[in-house]
Amino acid sequence: MTPSDKNILKKMYFVSFVMTVCFVLIFWKIFDIQITHGEEYRKLSEKVTLRNDTIFPNRGNLYSADGTLLATSMFKYEIRMDAVAVEEELFEKHVGGLATELSKMLGKSPYYYENLIRKARIDKKRYLLIARNIGHLEYVKMRKFPIFNKGVYKGGFIAEQKTVRAHPVGEVAERTIGYDDYRGSVGIEGAYSEYLDGKLGWRMKQRIAKNLWKPINDNNEVEPIDGKDVVTTIDLNIQDIAHHALLEQLEKYQADHGCVVVMETKTGEIKAISNLGKSKNDTYYESRNYAIFEGHEPGSTFKLASMMVALDDKVIDTSTIVDTDGGVIAIRGRKIRDSHKGGYGKISAGKVIEVSSNVGVVKLIMQHYANNPRKFADKLVEMRLNQPLNLEIKGEGKPRIPHPDDKNWSALSLPWMAYGYGLHITPLQTLTYYNAIANNGEMVKPRFIKEIKVANQVVQKFEKEVINPQICSPETIKKLQVVLENTVKRGTAKNIYSNEFSMAGKTGTTQLEYWTGSTKYISSFVGYFPAQNPEYSCIVVINKPEKSLGYYGGLVSAPVFQKIAQKIHTITPKTSVYDNNKSSFASLDQEYANYKVMPKALATQMPNVVGMSVMDAVSILENMGLKVEFSGSGRVKQQSIKEGEQIKKGVKVALNVS
Repeated sequence: MTPSDKNILKKMYFVSFVMTVCFVLIFWKIFDIQITHGEEYRKLSEKVTLRNDTIFPNRGNLYSADGTLLATSMFKYEIRMDAVAVEEELFEKHVGGLATELSKMLGKSPYYYENLIRKARIDKKRYLLIARNIGHLEYVKMRKFPIFNKGVYKGGFIAEQKTVRAHPVGEVAERTIGYDDYRGSVGIEGAYSEYLDGKLGWRMKQRIAKNLWKPINDNNEVEPIDGKDVVTTIDLNIQDIAHHALLEQLEKYQADHGCVVVMETKTGEIKAISNLGKSKNDTYYESRNYAIFEGHEPGSTFKLASMMVALDDKVIDTSTIVDTDGGVIAIRGRKIRDSHKGGYGKISAGKVIEVSSNVGVVKLIMQHYANNPRKFADKLVEMRLNQPLNLEIKGEGKPRIPHPDDKNWSALSLPWMAYGYGLHITPLQTLTYYNAIANNGEMVKPRFIKEIKVANQVVQKFEKEVINPQICSPETIKKLQVVLENTVKRGTAKNIYSNEFSMAGKTGTTQLEYWTGSTKYISSFVGYFPAQNPEYSCIVVINKPEKSLGYYGGLVSAPVFQKIAQKIHTITPKTSVYDNNKSSFASLDQEYANYKVMPKALATQMPNVVGMSVMDAVSILENMGLKVEFSGSGRVKQQSIKEGEQIKKGVKVALNVS
């Protein structure tokens, strides 16, 4: 064998050895992957190619007490386009048609959309935004547009679905209805999310070509459970009345903000709640929930609590005489004045409340509790006026009632408390106290929820919750009820007195920022109606009205209460305890007389509902058998069927609402 042959043979041996080693290593690695670390790699593969996809349940609906939908979940879509995916021939043939259809639906010119899509194609954009927040019907129509009807791969049609919360009745009680999302948990939506949310489901999916995922099985691994429906206590008719009565007065007096709450006396059910604040452009909108969170010095509305303490301790009677001392009294160098210059002379304790004498109530309380202020403060604690209502809705303001045990208690604390200063309490807390007087001493917790439903079946009912079964003696309650009725008959609220139906309540006018030399005011009125066997209690608080227009509670807030009471009384008439004399509210009487007779008088002709509140108009038209379409809240600006036209049951009528 020649030397060259030997060299070739050595090289062949070396190559064979190397190949053998490589094969051994390959087989060893295969063995190691499949046997030694097989389970680990299989799990890693599944992690990359398999996933549990969350299936979100439908959130439950919110309803008013009469079954009207207040909040519901709706599908919204964001439409995008892969401008590169479309073949050239298809693109050039139909891009004009696509632009025309988009123009019809979305409003901009066909030129705009064609130019947008062509530029995206040139720039090789694969995620061009076409439209945001379109509804399901628009989404279905858009899928059939030229090019888009070819689907994701050939037509570049990309639709991303999301669920949003919608309020079909517009901004009615919007802050109280609330939300539960990235902004936080607010209102009823946040408070009762445990019922509304439902439970998540999931489904196993596998990744396939082009990073798409498909279900492995036909069925979900875990089915989602939809949220339960929540029926609130809100009465839309009363809500609409309260909202517009408050709005009108805020606009009239150019106030900063205000709130109104209407509560059912015996049950504590909140029938209406409106919180309106002024925007930068001087319009009003559902702002913060002032009725629940905003504590402030209540002023004269707290005088009733002072009087209750003294009456219940039997140190005075409503007939006890007090000298108002020319309308001014000095305590520790600080002067307390009556709003009526010169005071009221010598008057009874009952009259002190009727005319809202600061001097009178301070003298009565100081005379009997100056040497033992703890007795006065402890009585307020017994009434639970120092305790929050523990509402399910978040954000309740904590009441602050001074007590001699407090570090900041001073010789001025007691007289200041007597007429409603130096303490803080929210409007709803004040209303709850007055509602207890209307309810013969039983204090009930305000309630926003009636029941929970699943598939239209009631699964849980919410009953009345008693906070304090008797806040004071029945004798004291009866005396205070008379005083509150007289306040409307002949006192600071006599401007709202009606001889057609009875009301009872107390005015309040609180000074703000008086130490700055630029005094502002809070005007309030709280009471109930009718005065005998009350059905509803109500509080109205209007903050910082324009002083030049008026600021007293009797002038600014009491008329809102009167308007609400009058309209509720008219739509739900009860036997009056008064003589059936002619009403002093002629315009309101006529309006509601028209409301009641219109459906019968115009059973086959379209009535004129322009100018009416939308809730009144809907009630009339639905009673006539018409199907009503509208959006928002306010007054009707336009109706789709003209007045006097012949109509049939089932016909649709659209209302344009301001």
